[in-house]
Amino acid sequence: MLDLATAMSRTPVAVDDELFGELAKQFDEAQLVELVAVIAWENWRARFNRTLGIESHGFSEGAFCPLPVHSP
Repeated sequence: MLDLATAMSRTPVAVDDELFGELAKQFDEAQLVELVAVIAWENWRARFNRTLGIESHGFSEGAFCPLPVHSP
């Protein structure tokens, strides 16, 4: 999924058949459509905000879930 997001975020978009084939092993057609739509929406939103200089307003400051510490 991260490789797809990276490929979709390039200009021009660079999603090759091999990557899509690997994703098709894990996701059905409807899931792939939804995944592509979500990535495209977030990419659009990020570019929109950058263009207009919209930055974080601190609404999530300090609101995060720390990852659990695993003992070796």
